[in-house]
Amino acid sequence: MEYNLADLFESIVDTVPDREALVYVDHPGTGAERRLTYAELDRAANRLAHHLADHGIGPGHHVGLHLYNGIEYLQAAYACLKIRAVPVNVNYRYVEEELAYLYRDADLVALIFEAEFTGRVAAALPHAPALRHLVRVGSPPPGAPEPPIAPVALADAEAAGSPARGFGPRSADDQIVIYTGGTTGLPKGVMWRHEDIFFSGMGGGAPTGEPVKRPQELAERVAAGGDGGAGLVFFPTPPLMHGTSTLTAFIAFHFGQKVVIHRKYVPEEVLRTIERERVTSVSLVGDAMLRPLVDALGGPLKGVDCSSLFSVSSSGAILSETVRAQFGALVPNALLLNNFGSSESGFNGTATDDAGAERGFRLRVNSRTAVVDPETRAPVSAGGTGRLALRGHVPLGYYNDPAKTAETFFEAHGDRWVLLGDMATVDEQGIVTVLGRGSQCINSGGEKVYPEEVEQALKAHPQVYDALVAGVPDERWGNRVAAVVQLREGAGTLDLEGIQAHCRSRLAGYKIPRAVVFTDRIQRSPSGKADYRWAKAVAAGEREA
Repeated sequence: MEYNLADLFESIVDTVPDREALVYVDHPGTGAERRLTYAELDRAANRLAHHLADHGIGPGHHVGLHLYNGIEYLQAAYACLKIRAVPVNVNYRYVEEELAYLYRDADLVALIFEAEFTGRVAAALPHAPALRHLVRVGSPPPGAPEPPIAPVALADAEAAGSPARGFGPRSADDQIVIYTGGTTGLPKGVMWRHEDIFFSGMGGGAPTGEPVKRPQELAERVAAGGDGGAGLVFFPTPPLMHGTSTLTAFIAFHFGQKVVIHRKYVPEEVLRTIERERVTSVSLVGDAMLRPLVDALGGPLKGVDCSSLFSVSSSGAILSETVRAQFGALVPNALLLNNFGSSESGFNGTATDDAGAERGFRLRVNSRTAVVDPETRAPVSAGGTGRLALRGHVPLGYYNDPAKTAETFFEAHGDRWVLLGDMATVDEQGIVTVLGRGSQCINSGGEKVYPEEVEQALKAHPQVYDALVAGVPDERWGNRVAAVVQLREGAGTLDLEGIQAHCRSRLAGYKIPRAVVFTDRIQRSPSGKADYRWAKAVAAGEREA
């Protein structure tokens, strides 16, 4: 047995086959739900895997998952892994042109898609010549154009596929591809070996402790009952199409835990599910997802029982001090973890307790993370500034992009490294302060301003609900700092002078916004990540807020 994700999952299935593995709530509020044990989820994945194999899909073939959250997403992911095919996440917000690019760039040979997207799939398919097999989940909308390749209904695929395993041996070198980006440029496919993503993205079977030393240890721990799996309920609330959410579901399965998923994120229903299922751990992305929970807890869902929660973790976007404090007052029993990671590195570290607008986003990083000079690739000394980097279990590179791979991945002193896009400093104690994405850095009169730092200060204002910061052209300074701000409902009025007065006690003068645009809603991805292209266009007046 190797560190292969399908092998690891099957070892847990064989240990606790009758334990509840997955609870799916369809449209929140309807009461519609499905529940699967580990054995049932395994059989569902086997059926789809055999169907794919019977249609010529096998080792190394790329299969797109163009799906909302649902049992089908995790079923399809494991079906691919079982036959050594490569699951590829597809952003369900993409329109025809974006889908055509991703289908083609990823060299998809098969696609498992939501019936709602039939029209988009039909339009994009002619631009992806390698794509030759379709599996459709559900019934298409009336009048939707059919794709030029006839889709197979998932129900028919399951009926034709065997529920038994009967698959060949697998390898730690099998791959999974996570497409990332799209808010700052074209999406890129990050290629991970199973073994590497198991250790970097999933904590090696022990996210908060020592990684396992043998693949068999996962099942042995679950069998011994020392993992607490039977009593743990994990709720990844972001879309599974974003790598972090799928990986956290996999982590839960490795512990023999129950995973709860909703089709879409509705804060009030999330809280009701936490109470009903006695959820112990929730994952989300930044203020965009936590703030609505805070509002619901203080309003219509006041008094809902969240006593089962012992951890709420955020990754992919920074939680502000204000929202953390509000949530802590409402749910004091839950540990709030402000985690840091990326599709290229997995998990890097967790923010310190004093991280925030005053001291910056300070991280206790793992032993494999360092701040390095972007030119020499050597670690910087205390007080220096460089780019975050990770060594050891890192991706193989970007699919179909050797130039970007050469820029981002390198070898030094016998280790493989990945150079991340985040600028950072490190102090004498090894605490890393993340400054922000270098690609979003605003150069104003030679001074560097990182949007995330300004956003933290803005969101500390009691009237501000959400904010994004971008640089806009300035004749004198080259660029000036501009903010796009969403006010809290019923917050009253706020102007640029009020914004600047608030920021003066928190930021150096050159970082204070020189322009502000107020909007009814900040545009983010479904998982809460910032859309800086949108913010820059709004701030510059190139499009309406």
